[in-house]
Amino acid sequence: MTGEKKKQPDLSVDCGGIKLKNPVLTASGTFGYGEEYAEFVDLNRLGGVIVKGISLNPLPGNPPPRIWETPSGMLNAIGLENPGVEVFLKERLPFLRTFDTAVIVNIFGYSPDEYVSVAERLDDAEGVSGIEVNISCPNVKAGGMVFGTDLQATSDLLGAVRKVTRLPLIAKLSPNVTDITRFGTAARDAGCDGLSLINTLLGMAIDVRTRKPRLANSTGGLSGPAIRPVAVRMVWQMAQSVSLPIIGMGGIVTAEDALEFILAGATAVAVGTANFVNPRATLEVLDGIEAFMTDQDIGSLRDLQGKVMSR
Repeated sequence: MTGEKKKQPDLSVDCGGIKLKNPVLTASGTFGYGEEYAEFVDLNRLGGVIVKGISLNPLPGNPPPRIWETPSGMLNAIGLENPGVEVFLKERLPFLRTFDTAVIVNIFGYSPDEYVSVAERLDDAEGVSGIEVNISCPNVKAGGMVFGTDLQATSDLLGAVRKVTRLPLIAKLSPNVTDITRFGTAARDAGCDGLSLINTLLGMAIDVRTRKPRLANSTGGLSGPAIRPVAVRMVWQMAQSVSLPIIGMGGIVTAEDALEFILAGATAVAVGTANFVNPRATLEVLDGIEAFMTDQDIGSLRDLQGKVMSR
């Protein structure tokens, strides 16, 4: 019948046991603890909020300067500043519990024991939908080796966290490796329910006049649109190698960006650096995905997931 209104598409997804009303999440470290953006974004509309990384004890982060804008992106070396897990549970989580939105808590530590302790404290916390494990931290007990760039360390760490929590567990993988699919396999075998990729790429910027690094930490994590093709490629590779739900991230600004990740095989997406430029970026991405699906008469997001075609 001409002029018939098209049916609203089904945007709901299951991300490793975390039920999401839609696939749009916030990337850890770019959206605070939700309250910072609540003036601009109706958190009830988001699929979920992945909060800024939480450690066992409060951390002050790195000294400034900690951020430097780069072509189509930014470098950051915030140093994972956060109030610690106890303050998060008492002062940040109650606010998030007032919304009908999944809350995924990103955790990190500088030893396996620290990761395990944070996961244990979150396990019984009301309102936590899942845990995202940031494995891009140095293991101080092993001479500073980064957990996420060593297969055995990745496996041991994620296995230890898996033993102390019943919550869905998502491993946030580092792109600073030769073959990221091997780390996805290690995460799956350690009992993880999903994967987040990618974390930031290691980068550096130098002031040629002072001959000093732009960041006090010298190096930092590169994010933003400049890294999106790398992130899409890694999601595509992972989706063909490891049968776990993937949260795709890395330079998503528009709905088309997000749809690239979904076509590559991602179950959900996380908007990160774009939040600094446009506080309403998450909602614009969500509206754009829904409009695209309606226009294309696509009934379910599952009809798009992993449907990239060969040339």
